[in-house]
Amino acid sequence: MGILTEDMCRVVEAELGYVATVCPDGTPNLSPKGTTAVWDNDHLVFADLRSPGTVENLRSNSSIEINAVDHLARKGYRFKGTATVHSDGPVFEQGVAFYEARGTVRARERIRGIVIVLVERALLVTSPAYDLGATEEELRELNLRRLTEGASGQGPSGQALRGPD
Repeated sequence: MGILTEDMCRVVEAELGYVATVCPDGTPNLSPKGTTAVWDNDHLVFADLRSPGTVENLRSNSSIEINAVDHLARKGYRFKGTATVHSDGPVFEQGVAFYEARGTVRARERIRGIVIVLVERALLVTSPAYDLGATEEELRELNLRRLTEGASGQGPSGQALRGPD
């Protein structure tokens, strides 16, 4: 058994991954990745579709953190590790096939690289609402209501969020 639990895999596969790297000048770089996925029990993966800054950073400093959070439950994980960029060769080809099998549109022509992340540490991230006694079910209901009410133009207390069009 690897470092990734069943719940970690569920969250990674269902949510957008936020990838943090370090720029050459030492400043942080944060980039959302819609291709973040589980590679195996110890590795995550994402495809370089439009990630020139992220990939450049990883080529000079392989340190990486990926956050994936269930937005309704306000619970997720931080994955710290080291990344390897594959722009050609067997791992690149395996990665392209992986994304083709997942239905990535025109994967072969769009993917510039496959980034494999060895997860060295995985930590749970939760909302402070849990500290106040909120349950996951309550947070899911509340946040779904916020999303749907916001989409209809109504705030949580029924007030209009937008003026007339």
